[in-house]
Amino acid sequence: WPYASEDEAVCDVLRLSRGMTYKSALAGLKLGGGKSVVIGNPRTDKTPALLDSLARAIDRLGGRYIAAEDSGTGVPDMQHMRKRTPFVAGVEEKPSDEGMRSGDPSPSTAYGTFVGIRAAVRERLGRDSLEGLRVAVQGIGNVGYDLARRLHAAGAELWVSDIDSRALARAEAELGATVIAADEIFAIDVDVFAPCALGAVINDRTLPQLKASIVAGAANNQLAEARHGLALMNRGILYAPDYVINAGGIIDVYYEHAGLDAGRSALIAHIDRIDDNLTEIFARSRREERPTGEVADAIAEERFKA
Repeated sequence: WPYASEDEAVCDVLRLSRGMTYKSALAGLKLGGGKSVVIGNPRTDKTPALLDSLARAIDRLGGRYIAAEDSGTGVPDMQHMRKRTPFVAGVEEKPSDEGMRSGDPSPSTAYGTFVGIRAAVRERLGRDSLEGLRVAVQGIGNVGYDLARRLHAAGAELWVSDIDSRALARAEAELGATVIAADEIFAIDVDVFAPCALGAVINDRTLPQLKASIVAGAANNQLAEARHGLALMNRGILYAPDYVINAGGIIDVYYEHAGLDAGRSALIAHIDRIDDNLTEIFARSRREERPTGEVADAIAEERFKA
């Protein structure tokens, strides 16, 4: 990512790695948590030589860190790095509803987020059906578009924003989505605001604009600061903690890396437990009158000590 400075990159990677640690704990995985970032524009600065260098650095860690695709990278990049190190996941073909798909964990992230939105809708709106649900999806890349597709199939009405005009045109044509300017997506009168792009989108500027009853999306580090979780709660907006709802991808990668040839049904069953995790978090948040993010952190830390 084209960070403005090394300090900015370090700050981001520490936030991301912390989230991954807590995500693994809540997902019930035998993993710790780590993250890596590369300073540069993925469209102009990413080269085979740069990927080789990253792969060698990962290889020197001897398996203590496993890489997989994320923002700015894709399956071809992981396949290239796999030539230099075995400690890369997200490259193996996996079964899907349409047959076999690539190792990209994005569909699993999207599915888990969809499961989490259903749980949040049940908690906050008291309904099981998503028919007619109004959802604003911020960011329709690999994960965001797949999530939007699932929501559309469930009968939801969609408003979308993205910097990619082609993705917006596709969502408009295929999903009947209403395209919204990036700086206006926060203020749309919807039931669910689903951040699926970069982090820190819930902040002092955007939070007062929100009209949604629920914030539930696939982006990492959605809250600019922890205090914004309390601000959401005080406004009666239910927040699905990001590292809980977007855990489908790491679950997918774990199954691949651990060589768990249990079939798609076992993977889906594991991802479906995101519903259970969120239901527990929401109930405890109500009972203890604490923000959902604080409750999620507490549960993760309890599991660290178990």
